[in-house]
Amino acid sequence: MKTLRETKCKETVKVVRINGEGPVKRRIMDMGITKGVEIYVRKVAPLGDPVEVTVRGYELSLRKADAEIIEVE
Repeated sequence: MKTLRETKCKETVKVVRINGEGPVKRRIMDMGITKGVEIYVRKVAPLGDPVEVTVRGYELSLRKADAEIIEVE
């Protein structure tokens, strides 16, 4: 499995699983990132932080640490 952090720019992926626990996982799910949702990676900053994505029709910036716990296919 690869993570959202490993996803290339301009690629669309589907969320398989969100690792992590408690508040971090809850916050990611509150942003609309849930199992089965499609994520389009718009931009990745030069140093990889943050990752700019489109989820459910809105734009979102995720920290590298958050993108690492989201497994995609």
